[in-house]
Order: sequence, then C-alpha cells, then structure tokens
Amino acid sequence: MSELSFAESFLTTLSSRPSKISPSHAEDPKSYPPRGAYILPKLSKTLPKRRKLAPGAQRTVTITLRSARNPPIEVVLKQQSPLLSVLDLKEEVSAQANIPVDKIKILHRRKPVGDAKVVEELVGEEDTEVEFGIMVIGGAASVGTGSHGKSEEQLPSAAVGESGREVFGTEAFWSDLRGFLAQRVKDAGEGERAAALFREAWKEKGAA
Repeated sequence: MSELSFAESFLTTLSSRPSKISPSHAEDPKSYPPRGAYILPKLSKTLPKRRKLAPGAQRTVTITLRSARNPPIEVVLKQQSPLLSVLDLKEEVSAQANIPVDKIKILHRRKPVGDAKVVEELVGEEDTEVEFGIMVIGGAASVGTGSHGKSEEQLPSAAVGESGREVFGTEAFWSDLRGFLAQRVKDAGEGERAAALFREAWKEKGAA
C-alpha cells in the first residue's frame, strides 16, 4: 500500500467516527470552577556588562563627602582611585575642614563605616560617582576652629577712642549696625528700618 492510499484510508476511518464536541458547541464560562489568577513571575534584572578598560587604564570615581548638619561640610574628590580607604577620606575631610580625624565619622547609606573599608567595597563595579555622609562628633565644631592653634576669624582688638555710652552717639556705630542688620536679614530695606527703630528707641531712653 502506498503512502497516499494509507493516508486516505486513515482519514476515512477518522471521519466515520462521531465527533465528541459538535462545531456548534458552547459552554457558559460561569460554570467553570473558580481559579486563582496566574501572575507571571518577575523577570530577574540583567547584570550590567562589564566595561573593559584599555590596557594600563585605571578606574577612577568621583567621591562627594557631605554633612547636612552643623558644621556644614562638602568635600568633592574627583578622579580618585577606588582603593582609597575610609581613613584616607577622613584625613582629607580633616585637612579641608580643620577637624580632628577622631571626631569624624564617614557614613554610607546612613550607617557608619569602619576605617579599614575601601571605597571599592562600597560601590558597584560600574559606578563612577559615590556620595558619603559626614558625621561630626559633638564639640568638634568648636574644636575645629582652634585645634591647630589658629582661628578662621581673629577678633578685632579693642578700638581706642569712644567707649560705653559715647559709642551710641557716633554715626559710625549706627552705620555699622545698619550694615550688620542688612546682612543678617538679607534685605537692605528691612535692615535700614530695624536700625532706625533701634536708634529711635535709644534716643527716647536717653531723653528719659
């Protein structure tokens, strides 16, 4: 028997058998048993491809060290080796902010990091920028200005001349007061008005 003859006889046999489901068959979906919704699983994140550095090239990162509290500090280190230790970062902050190293804590994701940690251990392989927080232990703000025997601002020596109540009678005093208030409130008009109120109140007190 040829293949064609076999196929014809096989199809004839199948067509002679009754169909289990008629072509016009329909079923109410409400009659189906309840089933839970099938949720597709989340796709796993594809790992970033590693960038191949040119022979002899060294990876560098930009490191930002920032303190949101007093004293406000922000140190930016560009093109640094990721092999820098946390202790190296503390020494850099100490040099720029004039704060003792033992008063500085470096934070990563709001948690203190040990001095022996290396930047490379705290950042991803593809990261080119990283930000660390700075926590200054209490009292370091005042220590920082005088820890090396120097202060950022030297207090002016006492002026020779008028003193006491006589100073209030000089125009230089009220001019300095206007300048201070304008700088403090960041508004020249408000500073002028406040200085005028102080001067008027002083005159009334002196007249009394």
